Amino acid sequence: MSSFITIEGSDGSGKSTLIGRMESHLRARGVPFKLTREPGGTPVAEEIRDIILKPNRKLSTLCELLLFEAARADHVETFIRPALASGQSVLCDRFTHSSLAYQGIARGLGEDVVKNLNRVATGGLEPDAVIWLKLDPKIAYDRIESRGGEKSRLDSEAMAFHLRVFDGFSQLAANDPERFIVLDASRSPEQVFQELLAHPNWVRHGDLR
Repeated sequence: MSSFITIEGSDGSGKSTLIGRMESHLRARGVPFKLTREPGGTPVAEEIRDIILKPNRKLSTLCELLLFEAARADHVETFIRPALASGQSVLCDRFTHSSLAYQGIARGLGEDVVKNLNRVATGGLEPDAVIWLKLDPKIAYDRIESRGGEKSRLDSEAMAFHLRVFDGFSQLAANDPERFIVLDASRSPEQVFQELLAHPNWVRHGDLR
């Protein structure tokens, strides 16, 4: 049996570190899985990713959402569904809940609009579990600053925007406790990983243990 697991959280929350530990954990146990990301995961979706995240690019809110959904439609059809159908689990760095938090709530397009477009783009595919790395946006911002380098267009948004994104994920997690795995991302990477392995919503996916 395959599982579809998505990992959510702001940049700076430790998603890449956690995904690396999950990857090592699953490989060591011989679990068949694919690792992917959004926007991206296919050649077409990666090109759209460049459009969305390029610093200083001007996009309307609706254009931004539709670009995400276009990338998602190709990603689901050509990568995610075939992997799941072949019996492999899929770990995806961001998915539909990012669009709900960022465009639906933080940008103000509304959850219903985003849910409807998500449904069209995915054909109704939903993750079996959503891992949210919960971290104060100010701490996440400081981590990004400490890394240096050029920020993406979304990373460069004002703190007020990132606070709304955080509130959006808090709301989504509270409304769907059976799907969400909320982890305290202020702790060490090892503590976060161990919290994941012990979480009831992870334990019930026996194929990943």
